[in-house]
Amino acid sequence: MSFLSINPSNPLCEPFGLQTGVRWVYKNMKNIGTTKIALFKGKQIRKIIFNNEWWFSVVDVIEALTDSLNPRDYWYKMKIRVKKEEKNELSTICRQLKLKSSDGKKYETDCANTEDIFRLIQSIPSPKAEPFKRWLAKVGYERIQEIENPELATKRTRMLYKLKGYSDDWIEKRMRGIAIREELTDEWQKRGMREEKEYEILTAEISKATFNMTPSEYKKLKKLKRENLRDHMNDLELIFTMLGEKVTTEISKKEKPDTFPKNKKVANRGGSVAGKARVETEKELKRSVVSKENYLLQKDSVKKLK
Repeated sequence: MSFLSINPSNPLCEPFGLQTGVRWVYKNMKNIGTTKIALFKGKQIRKIIFNNEWWFSVVDVIEALTDSLNPRDYWYKMKIRVKKEEKNELSTICRQLKLKSSDGKKYETDCANTEDIFRLIQSIPSPKAEPFKRWLAKVGYERIQEIENPELATKRTRMLYKLKGYSDDWIEKRMRGIAIREELTDEWQKRGMREEKEYEILTAEISKATFNMTPSEYKKLKKLKRENLRDHMNDLELIFTMLGEKVTTEISKKEKPDTFPKNKKVANRGGSVAGKARVETEKELKRSVVSKENYLLQKDSVKKLK
């Protein structure tokens, strides 16, 4: 079975291939993580960061998918209908957060995070919501496929980068970097590192030794907010990131550090190897390897790294 195939026995999974689905979502929900407004089918969706994740205006999503003249009334009746039919309180998945209205003032507004917005969309009986529902069903089916065959996840990741406008050469380096990163985190797990905070500190240690800045400082330099830093690195930045993490992995395998302080020292040593190579490269090139450029979307085009 092809990784783009669809289970014909599932009525929700009618012909709506991965590439088509990704393009639909990418086209209709732009800038989901970069601005205060998300675009959905040409409609503005207000959003805000809360508890370190995006929360979206429920009435804005309803207006975009139903064209209701009174989305607030639609939302009110929808909660009553779902409670009656599904014995489920939709209001429990929402939170009142202050969003700016058309008059420029901020008001308490029903908001839901990404996962719960998807749940809400599934409850909207509108033809405009059907493509999204089919895409969600397809994604669920594809995740089951990936559990059975993890290689499919790699193929889909490549396709996503391709659709965003990245070059084949860049994608190849990025995918190799992902594999090296996974090998490193697996090694850290073997050494007793379990907490996300430990991973962040160790990663920062490698980054400081490689580039003389932490990932958060690096993102600030590139004027990024919540975007994935590595998705905004150029070829050389990716190469030296890979080198620092690969050397750290190899040192760890050899020395088997059994405490956090020891792992931190190994991370520094691995990053230092990459850092020294970066310095020598910069001497030869007579320019900095570190770049302020990024791949942030500028309207409908992609700003390419130089």
